[in-house]
Amino acid sequence: MNPVFAPPQAIYIHVPFCAHRCGYCDFTLVAGKDHLIDNYLRALEMELSRVEDPLEISTLFFGGGTPTHLPPADLKRLMEIVLSKYRLAAGCEFSVEANPARLSEEKIAILGDAGVNRVSLGIQSFDAEILSVLERDHRQEEIDQALQWLRRRIDNIALDLIFAVPGQSLALWESTLETAVAHHPQHLSTYGLTFEKGTAFWTRREKSQLTPATSELEREMYALALDKLPAAGYEHYEISNFAQPRFRCWHNEVYWTGQSYDAFGPGAARYLDGRRSINHRSVTTWLKRTLAGESPIGETEMLTPEDRAREAIALGLRRRAGIALAEFHVQTGYDLLDLAGDAVDSLTAQGWLERDERTIRLTHEGLFFADQVAGEFL
Repeated sequence: MNPVFAPPQAIYIHVPFCAHRCGYCDFTLVAGKDHLIDNYLRALEMELSRVEDPLEISTLFFGGGTPTHLPPADLKRLMEIVLSKYRLAAGCEFSVEANPARLSEEKIAILGDAGVNRVSLGIQSFDAEILSVLERDHRQEEIDQALQWLRRRIDNIALDLIFAVPGQSLALWESTLETAVAHHPQHLSTYGLTFEKGTAFWTRREKSQLTPATSELEREMYALALDKLPAAGYEHYEISNFAQPRFRCWHNEVYWTGQSYDAFGPGAARYLDGRRSINHRSVTTWLKRTLAGESPIGETEMLTPEDRAREAIALGLRRRAGIALAEFHVQTGYDLLDLAGDAVDSLTAQGWLERDERTIRLTHEGLFFADQVAGEFL
């Protein structure tokens, strides 16, 4: 079985700088080390040198970290470095993650001039106490100001929210959802707080300094989002994501549908020609290796055709549309029911999957057990 891999149409750029590492964050980043920005930009330019000719792409995503943490001159240079290697196709989705704190009209103008047409704003909450628990360095007035500035240049605004925060009640989460909807963003993401090993929150939980929300409360909060956001006109198109019509995040759809994508920067993960590779997560190691002309890759894995097919099931079931069986066969060369029919039958009997002659998808109840469902196929 020799699949033909299409060139990547989606590019991810990791910008690893923040003013502060929040206690729940396990992303690749450095805080309080802005003196590394110049070296980062030089290293990124060197890593991008493997892109020989300017390529046309359909989605470009700058994540972090906080890309907009960079000073204006460095932010402009970052845009110029990347756009020297890629041409944005007509209708290209060009996304940048941002935080309300220290976002300015000058920085937004730089984004707009570069062609950015989508900004994902990591607000997490509007409540001052919850923001303090999360160690966020902004408050609602900064959110309001950032949104006012953004709307002058950017047509597609996404808001990220976190629920199941210690001390957060169901009523407060409902108020958060209502406030978010009142701002009329084009896209909303809702994520349950997780305690990742190695983070400050993990340590504080182990020392009984933080008490996680109960699983029952977390379920109620997620269920509330599933109820309120579609009622407000937001399509629930992926487990954690809701969008107004025509405003899905197309970059993330590339991941969920198993397409190829390239990525640059520390900790950046790519999927090319059936091979998955991840750059060194240590920012300093990535800098050292890249500036020395060495490979920045820390891990690589060549997936077998069956591994790719099974991963396509696990990722595809994140989408509310589910998996079209005929398309799956064309994409992977496998009949899904021949490959994983026992798991499908078992999960259907449990009420977590539903199927017809053309599609399998998570049921409403299955949404609450999506991780367990995915694990059955890997």
